Amino acid sequence: MITFQVPSRGEVSAENQENFDNLKKGLGMVPNLYAVMAISENALGNYLLFQNAKTSFSNKEKQAVNLVVSQVNECHYCQSAHTLLGTMNGLTEEQTIEIRKGNASFDIKLNALVVLAKEITAKKGFASTETIEAFISAGFTKSQVIELVFLVAEKTAMNYVHAITNVEIDFPLAKAI
Repeated sequence: MITFQVPSRGEVSAENQENFDNLKKGLGMVPNLYAVMAISENALGNYLLFQNAKTSFSNKEKQAVNLVVSQVNECHYCQSAHTLLGTMNGLTEEQTIEIRKGNASFDIKLNALVVLAKEITAKKGFASTETIEAFISAGFTKSQVIELVFLVAEKTAMNYVHAITNVEIDFPLAKAI
């Protein structure tokens, strides 16, 4: 079994040290999953650009996408991180659990987003016409369908990094569902 050690700030390149400093300033810590990406000279910086790209979705909506995608991809690390971040962006813990199950009955528009994000993830992009139409009928746009694909891809990349590295979860553990 290959083990991926989480590097310290002193063990990474100068560019990644700057990324660590920015993460610590913004989050109060450098999460293990971000730190392990710094093993690569380029991965962490590229991921941060992708993650922080401009979007028309609110932070609450992004967290809902992150939760359902991480559930479909079986990433307990990201489920844990986004349960915390979701509650910091207006969701209750009960709502985060419902979202992870693939619904948001408490908000019609958010439900359409969660259902489509789940379907995009589970069906590798082959979402049904009906699900896309329900998303648009809920008040989203065709351009947001495209943006959603990028949010799913961004979170899936992080889910896969955890699947390969299996670094320790350094967030409060999400409840099992």
